Amino acid sequence: MKKLFKAISMLAVSTVMACGFAACGGGGDNGEVDSSGNTIVKIMFHVDEKSTEGQAYKKRIDAFNTAYKDKKIKASATYQARTTGAAGYETELLNKQIEGTLPDIITFDAPNCASYANSKLLYDISSLVSQDVQDDFLSLNKYDGKLYGLPIQESSAGFYYNKKIFRAANIDVSSYTVENPWTFDQFKQVCAKLKNAGTTAVDMRLDATKDETATYLLYPFIYAAGGSFTSEDGFTATGYFNSSATQSGFQFLKDLVSEGYTSYSIGATDFYTGKVGMFLSSGWTIPEIENKYKETFASRDDWGLLPYPQGTAKASATGSWCYGITNNHHKDKSAAKELLLWLTSTESSDAITTATGMIAARKSVNKNYAAGSPEEVLLKQLQLTGKARPATVAYPTFSTCFNQIIYSLKDGNLTEIINTQTNTLQSEMNKLHRS
Repeated sequence: MKKLFKAISMLAVSTVMACGFAACGGGGDNGEVDSSGNTIVKIMFHVDEKSTEGQAYKKRIDAFNTAYKDKKIKASATYQARTTGAAGYETELLNKQIEGTLPDIITFDAPNCASYANSKLLYDISSLVSQDVQDDFLSLNKYDGKLYGLPIQESSAGFYYNKKIFRAANIDVSSYTVENPWTFDQFKQVCAKLKNAGTTAVDMRLDATKDETATYLLYPFIYAAGGSFTSEDGFTATGYFNSSATQSGFQFLKDLVSEGYTSYSIGATDFYTGKVGMFLSSGWTIPEIENKYKETFASRDDWGLLPYPQGTAKASATGSWCYGITNNHHKDKSAAKELLLWLTSTESSDAITTATGMIAARKSVNKNYAAGSPEEVLLKQLQLTGKARPATVAYPTFSTCFNQIIYSLKDGNLTEIINTQTNTLQSEMNKLHRS
């Protein structure tokens, strides 16, 4: 899959250079119009239509079509569920880019913004979104000073924990907050107590290396250890990805495996069914716990959320999926603009995050969460310790290299593994820099 992704990426770049994208697949068409005179705006979502998130999107699309009926604009949605992982979705986008069949709007994962903007897949929307609207977002998807996407929702993660297991093991974590997080050593001490109590300490999601999940959940440990991944311009990995500080972050994760606190074979529902003490996950786990696993977690007295531990610095996960207008053959982006602003409105932001359990992307939507609640922990992390994944045009390769290291933590020489992956990433950066 890695070789295929690289091949497609390079082909996409060469295709861009050959035909300039504006002329590919439609010769400057200003939009598709149906038999009723409606301008059709096509959008592709990254989830299954039948999922909770998919249904939330569908309701907002239906509401848009009702509201814009008299304006003769109609949204047409397709749902490209990531059944083969994030790489499959990325490959589908690149295929559509090459074929000239990109929809008008796509959803894309935030760290891919630089890669997509650099390859001309995304359209610069700086002039389409007013400054006051931009200012209301917790984050924006920018590359080279230009705006290319607006977040659907905001994402943070932390350690869900089973309070019943912690009470039985006489473990008190009440003093660990976002402002005063636990340290790496304190995290290990809690893991040791859970292990001694006969419980698998923590599910670090080491099994989730087939897509972006492991990268998203684990990259903050590198920043927390004082490490980094790339230079500021995103074209140098050597000296960053393989620095001693970066290696110390990976070593912390390797220690958790070596000391038996976590493993690659933890079942997908083991935390939910009371077999694991802690579970590293994002906001999407809140509705999972409260709607599907009441037998284990009857109320919030039975579970809680702890922040990321700190090393030499504080860091937590940020960045979620976004909407972007594509650089397809439809030159007139006015109808696409209307749908983009509708889907990122305060009403849409509230409706979608209510369904997903995530934090709203719009500042004006965020509620006054109860002190100490899981939602407050996630929001405070976004505001105080959130640090984004590296902004590099080589991000797809970076994610693959990161996952290769995580997959290899259980065996092999860590220094050699990191150096090998750094060389792979640097090689890709050199190719992209020259192009």
